[in-house]
Amino acid sequence: MMQSQRHPFVESLPCSCIIIIVTAVVTQVLVGVASVAVPSSNCYALDNSSRIVDFSSWIGHFFEYEGKETDVVIRFCKDVEARSQTGYVDFGRFNNFNHFVAGSGRVDFVQGYYNGDLLNCEQSYDKLGRTAQVNIICGSCLNGQCKGELGCICNVTQESSCRIFVELAIPCEKPGPRVFEGFTVGFHPRSWEIVYNGLTQLGYEKSHHDFSFTTEQTQVTLYMTAIASLSTLVRKPMIKILPEKGLEVRLSGSGATGSPPTTLTPTLLNVEWTCQEARDTPYEVNVTIPIEGYEPIQFFLAKSCEHRQDQREDSTRGWAIFGIISCIFIVASTLFCVGGFIYKTRVERLHGIDALPGMTYLSACLETASGVGYGYSRPEENGSGYASEASWERPSASAQGTKKQSTRNYGSI
Repeated sequence: MMQSQRHPFVESLPCSCIIIIVTAVVTQVLVGVASVAVPSSNCYALDNSSRIVDFSSWIGHFFEYEGKETDVVIRFCKDVEARSQTGYVDFGRFNNFNHFVAGSGRVDFVQGYYNGDLLNCEQSYDKLGRTAQVNIICGSCLNGQCKGELGCICNVTQESSCRIFVELAIPCEKPGPRVFEGFTVGFHPRSWEIVYNGLTQLGYEKSHHDFSFTTEQTQVTLYMTAIASLSTLVRKPMIKILPEKGLEVRLSGSGATGSPPTTLTPTLLNVEWTCQEARDTPYEVNVTIPIEGYEPIQFFLAKSCEHRQDQREDSTRGWAIFGIISCIFIVASTLFCVGGFIYKTRVERLHGIDALPGMTYLSACLETASGVGYGYSRPEENGSGYASEASWERPSASAQGTKKQSTRNYGSI
């Protein structure tokens, strides 16, 4: 058997160095892959293998089918019309909801055209008026009817006066990269401003100054969701900063560790960045999320740095100083209260609540607020003969006898 020869330089390297080099090359390849961005128009579809097929160059292309009484005209990704001597009848328009999906069998794609004329079709097909369905075949008609390279309408079937089916054969565009369907990235758990259905949205497919974050925003939280059956294919994200120096970026959260995101439990990707050098143009942060078996998810975040920011440790220095001062104040107050209590019990021979520091001033404030005679009184003042104190003492026997005698005399009168 023939043995493969290796370069002498490779043989001289240790295994650890070879692994590091291979890892660096793979990382560089993943970061350098262009993002699968949403096309500039809504005239696109995903085929049965999740590959994107862009028909933007076909928008408005004219196809005509000559019938016995009426002719059917398709303006690709615009509208479908029926033309006769009595005039034009609109059978629907291609709207912004992107009714363009993959087909089955010999039909490769299916387009839906809705909201056509309402005359005598007010109650048809969910009250959308006249509608049309265009079944697209990549290639030619089965009967070989098409002549030329731009395709033609093979057949028109009228289901009713309000709905028609059109079979269209065209040379389809070459499929693009494979899209990880169902994956979203947004600023809220149920939003998709950055990535929707595996496609990077406009504004984040490359660095835009209008979509940059301000200098004061030191953290951005992103929420990632995916279909539960495919969530285990999501790998740990990577970042690349341009220029490499001047902006410190750290990733944290469950999304940074490669946890599988689902629609019920989105993962969080916290992007913490600090401006170390001011710059006239924003910094570019390229976030790449590898997907096993699919093209990686890639989007750009722009960060403006109008001035240099302090380090993260400096931002928490004020709270640390406040905490230290609070601890010192609490300890000093505790020592003062304990020392004052011991002094009053040992030296001034006070007991109970009277031994608490500041009780004298509190009693004076209460007397001032409630009026003279209703405030707090000291224990030594309880010996004075106030009439109000009689209710706290058991009356003497002589007092009881006098009271009974007076009561008896009053009764005799």
